[in-house]
Amino acid sequence: MAKQKIKRSRFGLFLNTAPEEDEPVWSLVGEGVTELTVAYNPQTSEVVYINQDSGTTDVESYKPTIETPMTAIKGDEVFEFVDGLRRGRKVLDECVTQCVMVYLYEEEQAGAWPAEQNNCAIQIDEFGGAGGESTKLTFTINLQGDAVQGTFNPDTKTFTPAA
Repeated sequence: MAKQKIKRSRFGLFLNTAPEEDEPVWSLVGEGVTELTVAYNPQTSEVVYINQDSGTTDVESYKPTIETPMTAIKGDEVFEFVDGLRRGRKVLDECVTQCVMVYLYEEEQAGAWPAEQNNCAIQIDEFGGAGGESTKLTFTINLQGDAVQGTFNPDTKTFTPAA
């Protein structure tokens, strides 16, 4: 297969904007967001044994976070959900939902793409902005625990765990 660049639009992030409901409501994080990057935040340990001159670094675990600066757009499902968390100053279980990272650059199978689902806690960082500019809402999606691998269909907004 020939090498090809991957457009940023081919990596999607969906947030469950109705975690209190029986069925998730998957809303695409996109409107008002011009940059979004997953920081994996590796947790490492370092050691130099007495018989060595050079040390060893092991990756022990990851604490992924997704800082999300967003222009406030009234009516956008993600903004409305996160703004509700901000206004209610929700903490602990009240700010926990789920997210799905969808790899739309991989091979599609029956309308679904490889994806991973995670529980996450939404952390409100900043709200406001400079005079004469649009209001900004910056929040961080803190992934919790291990991801569930599977597929996601963006048309039906359905996540299916891998067998």
